[in-house]
Amino acid sequence: MTTTACPPALRVTVEGVEAAEFAAVPTLRFHARLDSAGPAEIRSLDLHAQIRIAAARRPYDDEARERLAELFGPPRDWGRTLRSLLWTHATARVPAFHDGGCVAEIPVTCTYDFDVVAAKYLHALPDGEVPLEFLFSGTIFYLEGGLLRAARVPWDTEAEFTMPVRVWKDLMDHYFPGSAWLRLDRSVFDRLYAYKVRNTLTGWDDVISALLEGR
Repeated sequence: MTTTACPPALRVTVEGVEAAEFAAVPTLRFHARLDSAGPAEIRSLDLHAQIRIAAARRPYDDEARERLAELFGPPRDWGRTLRSLLWTHATARVPAFHDGGCVAEIPVTCTYDFDVVAAKYLHALPDGEVPLEFLFSGTIFYLEGGLLRAARVPWDTEAEFTMPVRVWKDLMDHYFPGSAWLRLDRSVFDRLYAYKVRNTLTGWDDVISALLEGR
């Protein structure tokens, strides 16, 4: 397998997003439009995407600013602390395409773990939209002169997309209806469990409410 100095030019446009049906874990599927320029026929494409949240590109109300203080500090400092956040990395295997391009799905698994920065950010937003940046890389396999060749996806292949916050929140509500998850150190959990037994509390909501109310 050899390389060439003139690989096909690739343009990627993210056109939509939806929840994946029947997925074992919460998963969003982003729909990406791929178009190539040049006579070469693309035989396959390994497409990798770094997805970032462009946090500085949307407005925030007072409620969101209060909830995002853990990530960006007090609002008076946001001029220097409000920055893009890495959400995740994703990979798509794209089959052969040529004239007319194709649409590929980029699957993104999502977590409700509040130790993860992206989950904290998305949960904190009451509504509106999330500006996303897709930074692509990967390998293009294509035919030229009867030979199979390979080339890297250019480093400046990027796309922007605005995702409704409700898409992520609806996904979490589907998998974790009316609930949220906290991860505790085991020793802290043991103390919490002993408190629950000692005070004959029936559920964990009762335990947390009793502690918050100082009962």
